[in-house]
Amino acid sequence: MTRASLLVVTDVDSTLIRDEVIELLARAVGPDAERHVAAVTERAMQGELDFAASLAERLLILEGLPASVVDDARAQVTVTDGVPELIAEVHARGGRIAAVSGGFHEVLDPLAAELGIDHARANRLEVAGGRLTGRSTGPIIDGAAKRDTLESLRANLGVAREAVMAVGDGANDLLMMGAAGVSVAFCAKPAVRERASHVVDVPDFRELLALLPGVPTR
Repeated sequence: MTRASLLVVTDVDSTLIRDEVIELLARAVGPDAERHVAAVTERAMQGELDFAASLAERLLILEGLPASVVDDARAQVTVTDGVPELIAEVHARGGRIAAVSGGFHEVLDPLAAELGIDHARANRLEVAGGRLTGRSTGPIIDGAAKRDTLESLRANLGVAREAVMAVGDGANDLLMMGAAGVSVAFCAKPAVRERASHVVDVPDFRELLALLPGVPTR
């Protein structure tokens, strides 16, 4: 893997994008399901629920939906203002940007390709017979997995800890943010704001430009 001067690792739902994808998927079940999923998501992001357990509970609500609902959800996603500008600046500085998500590869992968994001990691929805099974497949991307992804990328790219920025909004981002030299609570929950090195309350990634770490002297 080519060495980089800096690394930015960002959460996806309610950070890189303004939406919670699992809530968009639940909308296809009905308004009660969407409200329930939103409530569980909120509690998980506040750190009140175990992420893996909360994901399993929310996924079960989607059981039996046609797999096409993923395409419908992807079409509804709104990218946060300023994302292209931040990505362009990171690349101009010889850096890399990664998106790590408790959401789903089926939505993140095409988005990452469109935006020019260098690395993406998320959960995968299980599909059988053209329908969602209500389960995921493969490892759960929880807080520990997000941290481990950051650490692996940092080591492989040869980036010093001081030259890593992590951006998140929920409790499952805290381990990842704790492993970065610069941690940004982006329109975040109180527990995240308290532990971040920087707080951004404007939903615009251009606010991150001034916070990008410089290239440290080794």
